Amino acid sequence: MKKEKIFHQPVLLKETIDYLNPKPKENFIDATFGFGGHGKAILEKNWPKGKLLGIEIDPAVYNIFLKDILKDFSEQEKKRLILVNDSYSRIKEIVQKNQFYPVNGILFDLGVCSYHFDSALRGFSYQGDEILDMRFNPSQGLTAFEIINYWPLKDIERIIREYGEERYSQRIAKAIVEARKKEKIKTTGQLVEILKRTLPRNYEHHRIHFATRTFQSLRIAVNDELNNFSQALKDSFEILAEGGRIVVITFHSLEDRIVKNFFKEKVKNNEGVMLTKKPIIPTEEEIQKNPRSHSAKLRAIKKGVVFS
Repeated sequence: MKKEKIFHQPVLLKETIDYLNPKPKENFIDATFGFGGHGKAILEKNWPKGKLLGIEIDPAVYNIFLKDILKDFSEQEKKRLILVNDSYSRIKEIVQKNQFYPVNGILFDLGVCSYHFDSALRGFSYQGDEILDMRFNPSQGLTAFEIINYWPLKDIERIIREYGEERYSQRIAKAIVEARKKEKIKTTGQLVEILKRTLPRNYEHHRIHFATRTFQSLRIAVNDELNNFSQALKDSFEILAEGGRIVVITFHSLEDRIVKNFFKEKVKNNEGVMLTKKPIIPTEEEIQKNPRSHSAKLRAIKKGVVFS
């Protein structure tokens, strides 16, 4: 695999570091480690004794990092990095197992790694013709193939409507159920063709691809993303040291709503201080360099009533 194919440009990098505000000797968690773009920047700021716990759910991404990217880290950075192949839904257990205390800051970057769209061949992208999988961790059970081919119409319609916020969810679900009566829907190419026949011509052609919302809904359902993230956010605030910070980068309204409401609740209960009155978004310059950053929003909170 060529290195450019696994390159992942960290979104809102400067802003992330500004709001996490890493200091020497402080410990941080990158709960969505990926290829370590944000993580390396944290390690450069919290030296000489600060540590970083990186959590990466995808075993392929985890192994690519160890094989091809870790060598770009200094020896000192390597010594201060603890990397685990696990899900952030188990963040509390991971912290306990590694005795990783105190936790001074936690980062969640909820964007799908470029690797999954470009190289994973698991059906995350509607651009090619890949198997309908969409699992971040291939050892887990549920796949997009199972949802598309075996779930009842009402459940398919529900996830496309709720997770994709797709106005034509009922029409799409009916078309999928009709198509699978003739043959199994095995690939992303087959699904895209069904959507193309079903949705109005030029449906949101100039804004987003017509398959975007359906593919998003399937990915969220397969990986139970919203429930896992909600639980991880609650657990993160619990394990965070007083004065510690949580920074979350979201890419669609469902995730952002969870973060916004959770942070508001903590402020209302006098448990935290909001660091971002409005979400931080990428500059035009960053969007031009990395178009996938265009929908990113960053929110941050500090635990405890502490003034900066």
